[in-house]
Amino acid sequence: MAGEVHKMIILGSGPAGLTAAIYAARADLEPLVLEGSEPGGQLMITTEVENYPGFEHGITGPDLIDVTRKQAARFGTRFETATVTRVEFGGETHKLYAGEKTYECHTLAICTGATARWLGIESETRMQGKGVSACATCDGFFFRGKVIAVVGGGDTAMEEATFLTKFASKVYVIHRRDELRASKAMQDRARKNEKIEFIWNSAVVEVLGDNVVEGLRLRNTRTEEETTLEVGGLFIAIGHVPNTRIFEGLLDMDESGYLNSAPDGTATRIPGVFAAGDVTDHKYRQAVTAAGMGCMAALDAERYLADKGIV
Repeated sequence: MAGEVHKMIILGSGPAGLTAAIYAARADLEPLVLEGSEPGGQLMITTEVENYPGFEHGITGPDLIDVTRKQAARFGTRFETATVTRVEFGGETHKLYAGEKTYECHTLAICTGATARWLGIESETRMQGKGVSACATCDGFFFRGKVIAVVGGGDTAMEEATFLTKFASKVYVIHRRDELRASKAMQDRARKNEKIEFIWNSAVVEVLGDNVVEGLRLRNTRTEEETTLEVGGLFIAIGHVPNTRIFEGLLDMDESGYLNSAPDGTATRIPGVFAAGDVTDHKYRQAVTAAGMGCMAALDAERYLADKGIV
């Protein structure tokens, strides 16, 4: 609606954004969720979610997003597929620009999440879609019966490697160090899998092949010795980058680009602007913690609006 000033707009539709929407809608804040270019966030490329409370036998990431979205919609949340490219923070209201559309709101919850980090080598870029991927659940099926490699040492890498054993004949986990950063549970699961073999103190310096991945050139991080590993695919699982570029110079961030928020809540330094989920959380990065922060953002926004006499 032209000229409409929303009580609350939520950027992002992952667990943080959708939980914020549920709480905001139940508080009659009539939230509008701008879903962005990747509706649902990282959970849309996650298969089994076994540690989200309330699902005894687990649930897939897309299904979790679907039921949470429907729950938010049931209470009156509105959704639009729009990617905001510029923001203007004002005193009483804030403006968001997405293409030719302008949105205005009293409160804004930033739940834009994070995206996968790449190695940054030329051959990796050239071979994306030809055997190089950052999404095992998206592309794992295409590597049935092949030998493949996963780069990384955290929970994401262990989850990707374990999942890929459903399709691959063998999975190499390549890590720059000689010990993993993953949680003990994720490490144990990967180590017990007979299809997974670890290659320590190694970095991928080149992806070999023209139309398909044929192998990797590895460099030992201690000896500098280079070796070749024959694989038919490469999955990158080395972390994420927060989706905060449009807020550079406007909001406080740490050196990695994660938004800083109040230690006792989700408020940023701009009144009426709140941050929740992976966009501000570089430590836990779990669906359940993102959802909890989304709840906090909605409650913080409700109190802010109440103090202003808007609700």
